Amino acid sequence: MPDRIASFSAGGESFYGVVAEDGMIALSPDFPQWPTLREVVEAGALEKLVEAARGKPVTHPGGTFQYEIPVPAPEKIICVGVNFPDRNAEYKDGQDAPKNMSLFVRFPRSFTGHDRPLTRPEASDQLDYEGEIAVVIGKGGRHIPEHDALGHIAALTLCNEGTLRDWVRHAKFNVTQGKNFDSSGAMGPWLVPFRDPAQILDVRLTTRVNGETRQDDRTGRMIFPVARQIAYISTFTTLVPGDIIVTGTPTGAGARFDPPVFLKPGDEIEIEAEGIGILKNGVADET
Repeated sequence: MPDRIASFSAGGESFYGVVAEDGMIALSPDFPQWPTLREVVEAGALEKLVEAARGKPVTHPGGTFQYEIPVPAPEKIICVGVNFPDRNAEYKDGQDAPKNMSLFVRFPRSFTGHDRPLTRPEASDQLDYEGEIAVVIGKGGRHIPEHDALGHIAALTLCNEGTLRDWVRHAKFNVTQGKNFDSSGAMGPWLVPFRDPAQILDVRLTTRVNGETRQDDRTGRMIFPVARQIAYISTFTTLVPGDIIVTGTPTGAGARFDPPVFLKPGDEIEIEAEGIGILKNGVADET
């Protein structure tokens, strides 16, 4: 089991700590200089948390806390679209993969934590799933060379990049609305410290809906590998610690079924990646 560092809430308070087999070891009270995991990442101190948790008892047993998105209030969440060969083929436009990657941004409020429901909004019943791996930037920079790019990663996490399909087609050229409904996606459950390029280079990524495998591919098949993503994005914007890059989803989202199969209350979605874990969420209608 990899080391796992999470943000969570309990009794109206926010904490971060290390995940144990039977609960959570809160460490934020011991490190007041770092109010959230964003500041921990900025300080390069994830490994310090792992060490601090050794031998400590569980402070919050399972069932007494809720997972939050791992890095609260990141400056940027940048998502990479159409980044697997079969995903590109879904568009049926006869075009090869483009020379440069498609990008869009999401707001932190559009994500909820692990084991909490995605919100299907009043405005649409076309809520869809997209299982992805997300990288958290630990070392910022501009014009980062591709051969150095993986050294800028602090941690990995998982993302269900939930999308309202009709709302990504509300205008001639945009996806912003359909990607940013409150709590339409999820991120977590935790951060896994990034220590070895093998953690991202060829990792199996799967999505299951109600136990049925819908997406299944490997990061080694990405059109734009993660190092290329970091280098390209840092060409036009300065990456800072805590920024998140959501790296792309395989083929198999619900919109591509005939007829489409969108998410509904009662569904359970699991995103799993080797060496990271499982992100699980249900679905609830907006109230």
